[in-house]
Order: sequence, then structure tokens, then C-alpha cells
Amino acid sequence: MANYNPKNFLILAVDDNSVNRILLEKLLKKEGYKITILGSSEEVMPYLANITPDIILLDLMMPNINGLELCESIKLNPNFQEIPVIFLTASDEKKDLLKAFDLGAVDYITKPFHNQELLARIKNHLELKFTRDELKKALIELEKLAKTDDLTGISNRRNFIALAQREFNLAQRQKRFFSLLILDIDYFKTINDTYGHPIGDKVIQFVANKCIESVRKEDLCARWGGEEFIIFLSETDLEGAIMVANRIRMGVDQETIEIEDHQINVTVSIGVSVYNNDDVSVNQTISRGDMALYQAKNEGRNRVVAETGNK
Repeated sequence: MANYNPKNFLILAVDDNSVNRILLEKLLKKEGYKITILGSSEEVMPYLANITPDIILLDLMMPNINGLELCESIKLNPNFQEIPVIFLTASDEKKDLLKAFDLGAVDYITKPFHNQELLARIKNHLELKFTRDELKKALIELEKLAKTDDLTGISNRRNFIALAQREFNLAQRQKRFFSLLILDIDYFKTINDTYGHPIGDKVIQFVANKCIESVRKEDLCARWGGEEFIIFLSETDLEGAIMVANRIRMGVDQETIEIEDHQINVTVSIGVSVYNNDDVSVNQTISRGDMALYQAKNEGRNRVVAETGNK
């Protein structure tokens, strides 16, 4: 790990022996670590309820609750399962050491410990934990990127189709219903040609925000492609979907977008479709919404058209 700095890490050490506690605190503080020393097992779980250390040094042989029992309690909590636990033990009893590893310990050091060995093992496991944590963050970010449209921050087309198909399957099994809105920014090519693509991107972001503002948290907005958006409205009938569509349409129409020195007014056309029991996939519901959008465009734009007619 580049630029390893002990000051970035908090160590929790648990030992009922006062001499060991003094030695550990002196050694680890001198190295630069933040350190908490506890003298009994009973203090550990209340401490962990408020503070999460980066690594735990745990005495194996302690009264009342021994190190093995304490380790088991720690690892039963999913919030603490990734914290490395190193046992400090004067025992070389293989049965205890094997049990420690079974419970989730990552290492052990025999007492009396050699200072440099202890520091080296702590550093090694902290570096491993840091690497794992960074990898998890990277994987989460990659997963987010795979589902999100870069420009608007809302769902992308692929993620929408996957989630919509899942909801479609639930609707079929549980006799639920939903509606879809498909939006298109009117005369968007003219906006790009007049003001340039960077401002066109700002217009797309503006419309995406209007969509998000106009729906519930349980609904799903996605960029369908270019200047098109699609919205999944769960448990919403045709009348309710038309109301949402008009709320979006009017919200866009009534606001002037101020970008740099420009004041731009845009409108959207919206097609509405509702789930039909005869649909064999969500693509059929989407297709009807597309046809309604096409009709809205042909009828003059800046309007909402439902699959059953102009509204």
C-alpha cells in the first residue's frame, strides 16, 4: 500500500494483564497508531457498538469470556466480520489456535511477543484489509457505472430493461399493474445545432431532473437513448400515468433554462402505455408507449398521448 501511515488506523487491543496493556500501548503509540486498550472482554461489544477499529488484538486467555468466545461474538455481527483479529497467546495449544482460525482470526502471536514481529504482522493485515476495502469500493463503483447513464446519473437503458422485466414478471404472477411513460425532447436537433452539444447536454440533464422530481422514489427513470427517457410507474393505472406525464410536460414547458448567456425554453412529447394481461413481455408495453409517443409527435408535440387516444 502506497504511503502507509499508521496514523490512519485505529487498533483495539484487549488484554486482562496490565503489564501487557502498558507494553502494547507504548509500542503502538510510538509507532504512530491510534490505540484503544481494554482490560476485559465485557467492555468490547459496548465499545464496538460506537466505534469500529481497523484491527483487533485479542488475548486468548481471559476470565469470564475468553478470547475464543469473544471472537465468535464479534464475528457473528456482519458489521465486524471484515475486521482482522490477531490473537495474542502464551499457549501453543494447537486445538485453541485452530479454533481461533475457525472463528475468523487471521493470525496469532505468541507471548512474550517480539516487538518488530508484532508490528510487521499488524502492518501486513492492515494492508490486506485496505486492499480488500478498496477493491470492494471499486467493484461497487463499477456496478453503479454499469447501471447508470453517465450524463444524467439516472438509470441507463440496459438496467431499465432488466428491472422492468422483473417487475413485469411480478405483475403477471401477482396480478399487479404498472404504466410506462416514454418522453422525447421536442426539436432537440435544433437545440444542438443552435447552441452546441454541451448546452444540449445541459438540456438533457434538465429534463432528467424534471422527471425525477415528478415521480415517486419507487418509480424508475431511465435515459432511453439520445434525448429520450422512459419511466416505470409501479401500481399506476392509465389515468394516474397521464397525470404524472402532464406534470412532467408542464414542469418542463413552464421553466426557462438559463445556461451561460442563453435562456432556452424546451418542451417534451410523452407517450403513455399501461400493462396489459395479454402482454408476453415488457417490450410489448414499451412498444405501445413508443407508438403513443410517435402519435404525440405527429399531432404537434408538447403533448401527452395515451395508447388509447389523445389526452
